[in-house]
Amino acid sequence: MRVIIVGAGQVGSSIAESLADDHEVVVVDTDDGRVESLTYSLDVLAIEGDGTSLSTLREANIETADMLIASTDDDETNIVTCATAKTASDAFTIARVRSTNYLDTWEESGGAFGVDFMVSTNLLAAETITRVIGLPAAQNVDIFAEGGVLLAEFCIPDDSPIAGRTVAEADHFSELTVAAVLREESVLIPEGETRLEAGDEIVVIGSPESTRAFAAGLAPDRDSDGQDVVIIGGSEIAVQTAHLLEDRGLHPRLIERDEVRARELAEALPHTTVMSSDATDREFLAREHVGDADVAIAALGSDEKNLLASLLATRVGVSRTVAVVESAEYTDLFEAVGVGAAINPRDATAEEIIRFTLDGHMENIAIIDHDRAEVLEIEIDDDSALAGRPISDAAAELPARVTIGAITRDGEFITPRGDTVVEVGDHVVVFAETSDVDAVASRI
Repeated sequence: MRVIIVGAGQVGSSIAESLADDHEVVVVDTDDGRVESLTYSLDVLAIEGDGTSLSTLREANIETADMLIASTDDDETNIVTCATAKTASDAFTIARVRSTNYLDTWEESGGAFGVDFMVSTNLLAAETITRVIGLPAAQNVDIFAEGGVLLAEFCIPDDSPIAGRTVAEADHFSELTVAAVLREESVLIPEGETRLEAGDEIVVIGSPESTRAFAAGLAPDRDSDGQDVVIIGGSEIAVQTAHLLEDRGLHPRLIERDEVRARELAEALPHTTVMSSDATDREFLAREHVGDADVAIAALGSDEKNLLASLLATRVGVSRTVAVVESAEYTDLFEAVGVGAAINPRDATAEEIIRFTLDGHMENIAIIDHDRAEVLEIEIDDDSALAGRPISDAAAELPARVTIGAITRDGEFITPRGDTVVEVGDHVVVFAETSDVDAVASRI
């Protein structure tokens, strides 16, 4: 497939890196520094130019493109780029936008602006946040098999009951698999005798019920019901998060410093208590019993403010904090200093767009730890190495560092074991290091 990516920022670069090995990729950006960097780091054609210009798109051979992805940081630029591309080609167009207003218009019109698929960065971030706060201690949560399988990432706390125990001792759930252990720079595919250590990041794949039960046992003191949620900031991500929580029947509290903005939000969010104040005012936080909240979500306008708000919320007694982090390189720092989960909107957007480039029987994908590994949902066909065979028999034909985490068959969850026979039509959820993904996709 021939793909043109307009915008070589974090989202565009992540998409280009994921696609470069299997597709012909062209990247367009106005920043000559980014263009030069991509030229040397990835096997792509990088062009300096304006993606809204038909002449630039023609230089990228838009006429022969199968897909165009507009991923700059400007909504209008992305929409115009897609519309321009449609004047000269039949390429499938994807536009990344922040504003949900454009998304609403696009959805209501049945497709508008020359955009075939539109991704809202703010809405995706809000969806990620609501999934994470619904699972105690989780740093990231993804859904597979139409909700029948959960992928969750956890960091084992120092005081966790499972720290120092083996995988076999920690995982006593019938519908759960510890798929991987991320320890410093290593990715370990665990066995039953693998000992889990405090500070390890672990990836588990299982049914929703077993995953929630595992999360509760991982950090019992953090097993709050997540009903009392405080949102710090009135950003678009904060608003979308509040909407989603209201849809779940919750009544979050939202703190917004600007009085005019607070009034607007109070009218737009009927089941949210909106308070106009400075979230760094400790007297206000004490007066409003913010410290009693189960979760505080920091969604202010900058990473620095979100870090400060998260740390202060922890100081006043909030059980768990989640912060929006715009700079991907800061996510590890946030979690290292005690923020429960750091959500990067651009990572979520890149992952969503990459899903649209998946081949044939690949149904879904999740990117783990800044692309160190991936989790794939694959529908088994007649050509699969697993089809009609026990997993143990097919294992020799798969890369060694691969874990089959879950199988669903006609909506029923199946825990994979060595003697499990995989059938054509099954959906298999697989963990693999990024370097092995191509081999996995070609054999399963």
